[in-house]
Amino acid sequence: MSRTDSLASRFARLQQAARDEPYPDRAVREHRLRALDRLLLDNETAIAEAIRRDFGHRSPAETRLLELFPSHQAIRHALRHLKHWMRPQSRRVSLWFQPSTAELRHQPLGAVGIMVPWNYPVFLAAAPLVAALAAGNRVLIKMSEFTPATSALFAELVAGAFADDEFSVVEGDALVAREFARLPFDHLLFTGSTPVGHQVMAAAADNLTPVTLELGGKSPAIIGPGLGGSAQFARAVERIVVGKCLNAGQTCIAPDYVLVPAGQEQAFIDHARKVIGTCYPELATTPDYSSIVNDRQYQRLCSYLADASAGGARIVELAPGVPADPVMRRLPPVALLDARDDALVMREEIFGPLLPIVAYRDLAAAIGYVNRRPRPLALYYFDDDAAQIERVLAETVSGGVTINDTILHIAQDDLPFGGVGPSGMGCYHGFAGFETFSARKGVYRQSRVSAIGLFKPPYGKLFDRLTGILLR
Repeated sequence: MSRTDSLASRFARLQQAARDEPYPDRAVREHRLRALDRLLLDNETAIAEAIRRDFGHRSPAETRLLELFPSHQAIRHALRHLKHWMRPQSRRVSLWFQPSTAELRHQPLGAVGIMVPWNYPVFLAAAPLVAALAAGNRVLIKMSEFTPATSALFAELVAGAFADDEFSVVEGDALVAREFARLPFDHLLFTGSTPVGHQVMAAAADNLTPVTLELGGKSPAIIGPGLGGSAQFARAVERIVVGKCLNAGQTCIAPDYVLVPAGQEQAFIDHARKVIGTCYPELATTPDYSSIVNDRQYQRLCSYLADASAGGARIVELAPGVPADPVMRRLPPVALLDARDDALVMREEIFGPLLPIVAYRDLAAAIGYVNRRPRPLALYYFDDDAAQIERVLAETVSGGVTINDTILHIAQDDLPFGGVGPSGMGCYHGFAGFETFSARKGVYRQSRVSAIGLFKPPYGKLFDRLTGILLR
């Protein structure tokens, strides 16, 4: 049997199981969520080691902080709120239809698919999986071929904890991914790049499969005009640099570029160097700084630097004297000044420790700069002025926002997470994820006492009088 045949048969088992049990009760859903929680808890060390091997190096501390902790939080949030989420929600009925009643019910979609990227292979599998299981679905997950150790371990752990018609993990290359996207899922969630998102959506369209696309893009950080030279300015630089250096910048919502008040560029660089020196005092050898995941991604980032330099950009080392290490694929963080708008680093999502700095004249100019570009997955604004903060929130469009920090909105289970336009469509996390993986069924209950029988043929004077009242 070929891999594609096996994939089809695995999907068929999930689909049949979903039809045999269309509405798992709360106890079943909670059991599955707790099984996932135990799987992650009992295998933290093995998971961190698998991810470290896939990256060449990634700190186990970052894996615990950025993958395992938010996964556990998502599970526990769902367990706390599942009873409420599953409860039918009363809806209002128009005066003309009373005393009938209406309600909204959330019904499992059935068999859903999740396509996982390489940068956070556990959290970006677990977070949508929690939502899908909480909603009562059967799930098939396609792991990334660029994290083979993690994918193999996760597949093995899942096979030991779940029946194959509850939740199953698929490994394989881009060919398998294409076949996966063509399966007639009841819903498909993809996390990855915008170009691949186009392909996934096109493949899903053949089956009219609804999709949630969690893409990327160029997420800006803006330092407000009133912070120059202040302690708040230094803190803003710290939070931007820390957010940028997590996983060596290989984060879909990492600050992609920073807008600073004109004249503050050097101050930003000076503070950024202090932050790097404090967080990574021996950057060439520290276990706390991640490698770039593979040679293809490392060479891509090097090409961005070469292209920017050829176009006149100034490349400023943020860890002076620390060379890049192509063998370990360790790329020290750098800032870029005066990069042209047509430079690759200004057009493409960076996904690495390169940080363009763009000076702006006033806040209107900064907002305009962001709005002339594709809508980002995340936006970060630093300011103490409530009016300026509100202006940025009102006049920009992005998937999510963190004020006076970076990254942290993704860790709030009661906030939806998703993109807009080129950065994605649809959202999940918490109740938003429960809704994404549910069919929202409207239910109308007719009363024994109802005037609706007056609105039927043969139409006559009484009908005319009644509709006249309705239409006034």
